Amino acid sequence: MRNNGADARHHRLIYLLSVAQRRLQRWMAARPESEVTPAQAGLLFILGKQDGVLMGEAGAALDMGPAGISGLVDRTEAAKLIERRADREDGRAWRIFLTPKGRTALAQAKAGAAEINAALTDGFTAAEIDIVARWLTSIQDKFPRPADDKAFRRIEGANP
Repeated sequence: MRNNGADARHHRLIYLLSVAQRRLQRWMAARPESEVTPAQAGLLFILGKQDGVLMGEAGAALDMGPAGISGLVDRTEAAKLIERRADREDGRAWRIFLTPKGRTALAQAKAGAAEINAALTDGFTAAEIDIVARWLTSIQDKFPRPADDKAFRRIEGANP
């Protein structure tokens, strides 16, 4: 079911998606009750599902490269939300774990995310939101990460 009509060319989807993402990120970061950045919250969500993941796996789940995840882990560790430990099997690899302060921040981030999701979906039916979610998910399929990204393949394989 392709939409190749003239109307599809005039929605400016790339622009709208980009602006929406930037505005949402800025709004979330500016909230006074927000103790963590949106990127840090994403990392905390990952560790809330599976504490002790490899840094590369966390980076892949957040769609970040090695430099990006390294900087994020550095900042989040400096905030005492996570701690980094050497992997027992591979001394070159690092695993990241939530600290007690990180667990508290994760609970706050979950509550904040629920509020934001409620605001994002306000005025739309569940069926409309299902379509939006399907469309956004399809972008990941249409524009996949490079096949040579081993950490991405490993974490994606675990999440069918």
